[in-house]
Amino acid sequence: MEENNQQELKAEAEASATASIHGDVLEIILSHVPLIDLEHARCVSNTWNRAVFSSLRHLNPIKPWLIVHKQSTRHPYATTAHAYDPRSGVWLKIDQPPINHVSALRSSHSTLLYMQTSLQFAFSFDPLHLKWYRANAPLVWRTDPIVALVGHRVVVAGGTFDLGDDPLPLETYDLRTGKWDICQWIPTVLKDSPSSLWLSVAVDEHKMYVTEKSSGITHSFDPSTKTWYGPYYLRPGKHVFSSAIGFVNDSMVVVGLIGDSENVKGVKLWEAMKGTEMVELREMGEMPEELVGKLKGESACLPSIGLNTMGQFAYLHNPSDPGELILCEVADGACRWGSVRNVVGDDESRMQRLVFTCSDVGLGVLHDAICSGNRRFTVKDNIVD
Repeated sequence: MEENNQQELKAEAEASATASIHGDVLEIILSHVPLIDLEHARCVSNTWNRAVFSSLRHLNPIKPWLIVHKQSTRHPYATTAHAYDPRSGVWLKIDQPPINHVSALRSSHSTLLYMQTSLQFAFSFDPLHLKWYRANAPLVWRTDPIVALVGHRVVVAGGTFDLGDDPLPLETYDLRTGKWDICQWIPTVLKDSPSSLWLSVAVDEHKMYVTEKSSGITHSFDPSTKTWYGPYYLRPGKHVFSSAIGFVNDSMVVVGLIGDSENVKGVKLWEAMKGTEMVELREMGEMPEELVGKLKGESACLPSIGLNTMGQFAYLHNPSDPGELILCEVADGACRWGSVRNVVGDDESRMQRLVFTCSDVGLGVLHDAICSGNRRFTVKDNIVD
C-alpha cells in the first residue's frame, strides 16, 4: 500500500512538472495572440484560462485601444468603427448596429462621444460605446462646445451662439438625478476662444482641464463645487505655437508643435509637474524627425494636433490629414515612438466625419461586447512601423 502511494505521488509530481513546462510554453504562444482571440482561448479550459491571464500579466500586457469612428455626412448617417490594439499590433473592424442618429458625432476628449440638437443630448462613455444615454438638451443651445465626463457629471462648456456675442454659461448634467445645472461664471479662455477647435480638454477623477491651444493658458473646473481654478501657464516656450493636453500614467502632459503652422520643425512632450500652480514643465521626449514628416502628411500646414491619451499611451494625429497615426508609449519616464497607418484614412473617408476616442479594453469588456450579440470583431491587415 505504501509503495502504491509513493508511486502515485511520483506520478503526480511528474505530471505537475510537465504541466508547468507546458504552461510556460503556452503562455509564450498566447503572448503573440491578438487580444480579441484570447477571449475565446481562455474558454478552452481552466488551464488555458490561467495561462491567458498569466501571459497578460507577465509577458504582453493589455494596452489602451485607439478607436476611429467614421460617420457618413449623408442620410442615414451610417457609423462604423475600427480599433487599433497596440498590444497585438492589429486593427480590428467592429461591426455594430446603427447608432440612432441625433446629429453629427463628436468628441472633445479621449473617452466620451456625444451628439446634440436643440431638443436632445446623447452621449456614451463606456470603452466600446455599447450604451448610449439620452437626455433633454442643455438649457442653453450652443454649437461646437467642449464636452467632458468628470465623475458622474457631464460638463458642457464654451461653444458659440449665432444670435449673440455674450459668453455662454457652463452646464453640468448629473447622471444620478438626470438634471442640468448652470454655472454662470466662466474664465476668459472660454470667452475669447469658445469653440472646441481652439481648445484642448483633459479630465481626471475630479476636474476638467481646458487649455487654449495657441497660448497654453489653462483653467481647471471642479463640477462638484462649481469652482474654476487658474489660470496656469502651460506653454513650454515661445517656440511652441500650438499645444494639447492629456493624462499619461496619471500625470498631465503637454504636446507642443514647434516652429509655425507652415513649417513644423518638431514635436515635443512635456510633463506638467505636480504642484499647486502646475507651472513647471519637464521635457520627456521629442518625436523623431521621420515621424514628424508622417504626421504632417500631405498637408500644406499643421495648425494644431489631435491628441488622445489613456494609461501609458498618447496617440497623435493631424486633424486635416489623419492618414498616419503616431504612437507614444511612456514607460519609466522615457518615450517610445512609433506610427501606424490609419486604415480608415482613405480617399472615401475624406467625405465623412472621423472621430477619435481612446479606451481601456480588457477581456471583461470584450466578453460583455460579444455576449451583447451586437458587436463582431474582425482582424484587419495593417502596416506598423
